[in-house]
Amino acid sequence: MRSAREQELKLDVDAGFALAGLGGRPIRPRTFTSTYLDTADGRLLRCGITLRRRVENRVGVWQLKLPSDVGRFELEERGGTRPPTSFLELLVAPLRRDELRPVAKLRTRREGVAVGPAAERIEVVVDRVAALEGTRIAASFVEVEAEVIKGDGAGLDAIAKALRKAGARPPAEESKLARVLGLEPGPPIDESDPVGRLRRLLVDQYEAILANDPGVRLGEDPEALHELRVATRRSRALLRAARGLIAPDWAEPLRVELAWLGGLLGPVRDLDVLLEHLDAEAGELEGEDARAFRRLRARLAAERTDGRIALLDAMGTGRYFGLLDTLEGAARAPAGDLQTALPEIAAKAFRRLRKAVKALPKRPTDDELHGVRIETKRARYASELAAPGLGKSGAKFVDRAKEVQDVIGEHQDACVAEDRLRALAMRGGGKTGLAAGRLIERQRRRKRDARRAFPESWKRLDKAGRTAFT
Repeated sequence: MRSAREQELKLDVDAGFALAGLGGRPIRPRTFTSTYLDTADGRLLRCGITLRRRVENRVGVWQLKLPSDVGRFELEERGGTRPPTSFLELLVAPLRRDELRPVAKLRTRREGVAVGPAAERIEVVVDRVAALEGTRIAASFVEVEAEVIKGDGAGLDAIAKALRKAGARPPAEESKLARVLGLEPGPPIDESDPVGRLRRLLVDQYEAILANDPGVRLGEDPEALHELRVATRRSRALLRAARGLIAPDWAEPLRVELAWLGGLLGPVRDLDVLLEHLDAEAGELEGEDARAFRRLRARLAAERTDGRIALLDAMGTGRYFGLLDTLEGAARAPAGDLQTALPEIAAKAFRRLRKAVKALPKRPTDDELHGVRIETKRARYASELAAPGLGKSGAKFVDRAKEVQDVIGEHQDACVAEDRLRALAMRGGGKTGLAAGRLIERQRRRKRDARRAFPESWKRLDKAGRTAFT
């Protein structure tokens, strides 16, 4: 199975559009037919996942595209007329009980140019697409794609500017399939009342979990695990902030299951963050220190592997799929007895945060600062829940809360890194201990910098909160 990160832009154009002014070298014109598969309710499309079989010159290739923080991950495998087992294993969560079926067949005629030197190659193509029903053309459209083939894509913005100047415009849909099918609305949810608003946000988190589950199973994109963890934690925080809006006998067992999943995701994600940071820090080490660091890193990587194995084992159990089934039903979750308006729930969360900050001593401990971060996150999620009733002041509060989270989050990451390095140094001794000591000192500097930044970031958040909630 071939995998690659896809970095591209798509633009809509009129039928007579022609590439001009980009220079470059013409690429071989191509014609191919793509058959897209999805569930009856378009679950893959709704999650930003694409599964298709492309046939060109009588050769069939299966392609699976997964959402990513930058572009998408594209997996490719040659095969017959049935989806590869390796793809189906990645899609086990979004599919679950549902069958795949063909939902669209598109014929694409592609021509274009390759722009830039060989090391920074970007292909800019015009796709003339026909949606087929049997042999009949049911609809057609034209779009431009610019895809990074080699390099970091530094020239993509300039190409986009030139294409827009030539008449291209932002796409109406993100994918060809979405353009042809459109997204059917999900379960009807009335967001005009607090319960409906909470249901909508829970459904959004469910879809985010489904969108990132395949990427976690694949294991090539750390951000997939991060986004799945965020959706898990946000779901639990929303249920906590609005406790009573949803019937407790539905909400509380779900919160327990979300905590279980979060407990599996957390250690793996923490090690992802730690390894990425230490790799950057270790760039200045050399000689014996560099070799000692490599030994330290190998131990951390082994811990991450063990954590990932435990996580994937759990994601294959009935407990995990039961959690997804429950969260899938959030659109119909039974209402509770709470009658409080959402802005008041958000204001209450802000008051708890202010109380926590006021209680901090002059030199708070690491744990006390981490507690403030937790309260900040809760206040932020409560404000996101109440967003329709808070207007611009609520949006500013959320932005300021993110800043405080980032500042204290940097402090917490440094604390975790220091603790891990100290434990590894105790086990390694000698030169390993010296290398760890150098890295520990850098973590202490990170902590000092974050502590210095916290008071000013808190002042901005406190001002935004008083504006939004008083």
